[in-house]
Amino acid sequence: MLRQRLLVSSLLIPSLVGLFAWDHQLGARAPVLLVLATVLAARLAFELVQLLHRRDLGASWPLSGIGAAVLVIAGWSDQFWQSVCECLAGGTSLERVAGALSIVVLVLLLVHALRFREPGSSLGGLSGDVLVVVYTGFLLVVTVQLRWTPGPELGYLALGSLVAAAKMGDTGAYTLGRLFGRKKLHPRLSPGKTWMGALGAVLGAALGAVVWLEWGRTAFDTGSLQTASGPPVWLWAALYGAVIGVAGLIGDLCESLMKRDAEVKDSAALFPGMGGALDLLDSVLYAGPIAWLFWTLWPPGLAT
Repeated sequence: MLRQRLLVSSLLIPSLVGLFAWDHQLGARAPVLLVLATVLAARLAFELVQLLHRRDLGASWPLSGIGAAVLVIAGWSDQFWQSVCECLAGGTSLERVAGALSIVVLVLLLVHALRFREPGSSLGGLSGDVLVVVYTGFLLVVTVQLRWTPGPELGYLALGSLVAAAKMGDTGAYTLGRLFGRKKLHPRLSPGKTWMGALGAVLGAALGAVVWLEWGRTAFDTGSLQTASGPPVWLWAALYGAVIGVAGLIGDLCESLMKRDAEVKDSAALFPGMGGALDLLDSVLYAGPIAWLFWTLWPPGLAT
């Protein structure tokens, strides 16, 4: 399994870095990331619907996948919407997401009302659809807001910091857990996770954030990072990474909850040794909104 993980990672990581670099060159409209995020939303929704079907919750596919993709598109940049239609460019991205989420929920309510035949299934199906749209669409689009936070020129510095911290946290948890893990973290929910693995998640994520932001000072040609009224950047990055590590670990446990209840090991067999898209992105989805809050409320400054 470790060999498969390394092989898949050696293909995925360079591909992702290449896509990020390409999209960074194309400007704030971020067309490459838009396509990637929309496809991911649909795929994540599909996998979650399959899990819900194992518990006879009649979540709707492709309806919920379309709803998740609509939220992602609605939350895209002002520059993108200005190129589509000036009338849609008003307000902030998250205001558009809130409006889109309201419409999607209204559509789901109407569809399930029209589908009603007998008591016993409608509430489960409707609840499942709302869960799918929120978990795969809403969390993803809030995460993607890092592309323009605190500004378009710094977008991939922020978004990359989340991915680097979350995945280094996963790596640290796997490594320390396998080598030194003894005491189980939550044996009923995830028997493989240990307290030593949790420590590895925090340390790995902190290291990933520090390395990424130190490298990003020059790689993105945006000047030097500084924190004039706060801690040095490396300390800010370490604290930020540690928080992302904890959030990513919780996200992993939350996805384990879904899989454990559905009685499956992986959400899908998409990536050998890693599972499905949900398995790959569970930590990123949960930690994404927290990373966005960090970069919005307490970002490092720029010295140009």
